[in-house]
Parts: sequence; structure tokens; C-alpha cells
Amino acid sequence: MEKNVLRLIVVGLIGLASCSPLTRVLKNPDINEKYQAALKFYENEDYYRAGLVFEDLLPNMAGKAEAENVQFYYSYCQFHQNQFDLAAYYFKQFYDTYRRSDFAEEALYMHAYSNYKATPDYNLDQSNTTKAIETMQDFMNRFPESSYSDKAASIINELRGLLEKKAYSIAKQYHRLRRYQAAVIACDNFQKDFPDSELKEEISFRKMEAQYEYAKASIYTMKVERYEEAMEYYYYLVDRYPNSEYIKMAESYFKNTQRELRDLNP
Repeated sequence: MEKNVLRLIVVGLIGLASCSPLTRVLKNPDINEKYQAALKFYENEDYYRAGLVFEDLLPNMAGKAEAENVQFYYSYCQFHQNQFDLAAYYFKQFYDTYRRSDFAEEALYMHAYSNYKATPDYNLDQSNTTKAIETMQDFMNRFPESSYSDKAASIINELRGLLEKKAYSIAKQYHRLRRYQAAVIACDNFQKDFPDSELKEEISFRKMEAQYEYAKASIYTMKVERYEEAMEYYYYLVDRYPNSEYIKMAESYFKNTQRELRDLNP
């Protein structure tokens, strides 16, 4: 008896599922009705169902006037569901396919914007951030007069800030781990990549500090050369930033470096 009841329940649920609005739309052989249903789902912000129907329509719309809209709305369905990597892919595919479309500019911007939305926190791998900057810059190059230009420029500045923060944290982390040579290299890379950074003064000091510690921990035959490099980084700091808040600490390292060199070259 219980098995029969359970079987009836399962059959009933399958029957209800087969009669759901989405199922009926997907099974509808009339492409135009299916297209209108997809638009209705989209207008109601039901992006999951809209996306499924648009996806079902994609291979059947080739050569039709509505094909452009189907791919464009399908891209937005991915975006609104926070599927940013997929959205970026489909927006770019749309742009490559319909470059003369009225939606082409928006699609290329959304390709870049989706990459931006996919960027991680600064303490994680920043390869996506670099990709987002490149795609946003590509958009600005292609559409310099776009209404999206100001927003695009703001996003690029924000993303560069993330890369700067990441580079700074790497240099600090190497120093904390006493990997002084790596810390020096990280500071050097920071200076090259972010010459206008507000942190450039501190980085110049951190580079000298790390070089001093690197020299101090070196084997005897390498100490002189590495201490002399620390002296060069000190001169760079005081020449560029004579009123730096780090001058007193730098002078302390400088005096210690002079003392070490005197002992090494009696």
C-alpha cells in the first residue's frame, strides 16, 4: 500500500514538472512563441529561466533577425546571475559577431565590465585584474568618445590600485619572511610598475632596509658588494625625499652600513 502511494506521488510530481511554464516553453516547437516567452522571463527578471530558453534558441536562430537579440540577452542573463566569466565570454562573442550592431559598443564594454566584476580581492592572484585592465583599455581605445568612457577610466584606476596594493603586500610579506633578496626585487618591481604611487617614498626606504638585511645575512665574500648597494639605495632615498619621515631610520642603517664596511675593509 505504502509503495503504491509513493509511486503515485512520484508520478504526480513528474506530471507537475512536465507541465511547468518553463518545460512547456522549452518543448514548444514554435520558435517565435519561444522567443517571446524568453523575453517575458527576462522582463520579469527571471534570468535563470530566460537564460535556459535563450540558450535553447541560440542554435535555431541562425540567419534570423532575432538572432542578435537572443545572443545579447543571453549574455546579460549570465551577467545577472553573477556568472561573470561566462558573461565576459558571450559579450565578446557577440561583439566579434555583430560589430555593426547598435549593441556592439555596449557589448564590448560589458565584456570588460564582466571581467572587472570577476576580479578577486587584492590578496589573491591578480591575473584576472590584469585581464580586466587590458580589456577595459581596449574598449576605451576602440570607443574613445563612448558614454562609458568616464566609468571605464575610473575602473582602470581602481584596478591599478588593486595591483599596487598587491605589489606592496608582496614586498612587505617577503620582508616579514626574511627573504630579503626577494623583498629587494619586489620593491624594485614596485618602483618600475608604479612610479607615481603615494607609497613610492616608503618603498624606497623598504628597499634600502631589505638590502641592508640581505647584506648582513650574506656570506663574507658577498657582504661588501651588497652593503655598497644598500648605500646606493640610501643615497637615492635622501636625494629624492630629503624630508622623508623615514630619514632617521635610514640614517641608522646608513651608519651601521658604514661601520660594517670599515670592519670588512680595515
